[in-house]
Amino acid sequence: MIFLASQSPRRRELLRQLGVDFSILDVDVPEERAPGEPPEDYVSRVAREKAAAGLMQVVAVPDAIVIGADTEVVLGDAVFGKPADAADAARMLRLLSGRAHRAISTVWCVSASREEHATSDTRVDFMPLGEDDIAAYVASGEAFGKAGAYAIQGRAAAFVARLDGSHSGVMGLPLHETAQLLRRFGVRA
Repeated sequence: MIFLASQSPRRRELLRQLGVDFSILDVDVPEERAPGEPPEDYVSRVAREKAAAGLMQVVAVPDAIVIGADTEVVLGDAVFGKPADAADAARMLRLLSGRAHRAISTVWCVSASREEHATSDTRVDFMPLGEDDIAAYVASGEAFGKAGAYAIQGRAAAFVARLDGSHSGVMGLPLHETAQLLRRFGVRA
């Protein structure tokens, strides 16, 4: 049985695209970067902690496989999680404006007997954004609950001048990598 340790509607939607039957687990994992922790290690650690917390909930389920994922937007060494408020969302969008950044998404699959992971590292080039663009986007409400204060599957798609990597990874669950992991666990995806 497959479990997704995430409340993200985007991750649910993406996992459904693979044709996998799964159940949802509600996990509460602190998403705090340790001082000096490289962005890649941080994203992987959080994803693994989500999967492990989920596995603890279903440890009695025979053949349970838990998927945990995390996605963060990275500019230089700065990790942009979800904005705290409108001012924080506008700040992030100003910093991303006219620049290339990375969207790092790591997926962990864990079971009682093994664990494996895969990472998608996507380069996203944003067009220059004016203050009106930023204000309108933040006012749309779409910036909230999203790493880097944007949803590539929504209005912010118009901000993306170039993408090199996984579109679904930027959304929160890299489908190619997830399908490959599940296959290694014997799940056809």
